[in-house]
Amino acid sequence: MNQFSTYFNMLQSNKSYTQESVFKPENLLREARRQKRISECEIPEICVLDPDGDILAHLIESQATKPNQCWACYHTNMYQFDIEGTPVGIVGNAVGAPFAVLLAEQMFVSGCKLIISITSAGLISPVDGEPEYILITRALRDEGTSHHYIPTSEYSYLSKELLNYSARIISSSNPKISLGTSWTTDAPYRETPAAIQDAKSRNIHVVEMEAAALYAFAQCKNKSIVCFAHITNSMAQNEGDFEKGEKNGSVASLELIRHTIQILGAAR
Repeated sequence: MNQFSTYFNMLQSNKSYTQESVFKPENLLREARRQKRISECEIPEICVLDPDGDILAHLIESQATKPNQCWACYHTNMYQFDIEGTPVGIVGNAVGAPFAVLLAEQMFVSGCKLIISITSAGLISPVDGEPEYILITRALRDEGTSHHYIPTSEYSYLSKELLNYSARIISSSNPKISLGTSWTTDAPYRETPAAIQDAKSRNIHVVEMEAAALYAFAQCKNKSIVCFAHITNSMAQNEGDFEKGEKNGSVASLELIRHTIQILGAAR
């Protein structure tokens, strides 16, 4: 029995995947609305998770966004902006698998139909064509959150429905995108040489902190989530790492969001 099998068996020992949770996001938000005196209304059908917060910071700086008045989350504020007439909600600084899924749960019961996540990622293995972004098709589940949603497996996957659109997303996009595989970890400061070598042996391209859990949640709840990794660093091993581009990469990321919405409109 390998280390992953042992770990998965331990995690799965007390899970009942077919049971409903007693603690429900809709009930939490009901009480949040009551306490915050927020009207019961719906957020935009398309929402963005922005773990780094750079996209949101750029939108606020350029006065292209406003607070969304329907978001009742205790932990975050949602802002809203338009892309070619389509309203889009965005939450910044949603770092890490547990927090990203907590927000995703609340977004979908608040009216969201599609989540686009764009996170910074460290390069593990070279990607053909040296793209700026990777559309993550599968993610190694080296975190805890995904194991509460779906049973034992080494990877979480982009849904087959959304995968059908992937060729169109990567073929006509500027900035440049490729399909790829990620390693999702809860512990970025434990990216040891042995762990990195293991990831390379699996042909994993990047390391990030959210995709495996978001895809597991999406599979469990039959929701639409697409995760992109913005390749910004080599885990700070080279001087000049984390340079993202214009406005900390937000200009390119907004173009990627626009393009994705254009392609995935039919998927909703």
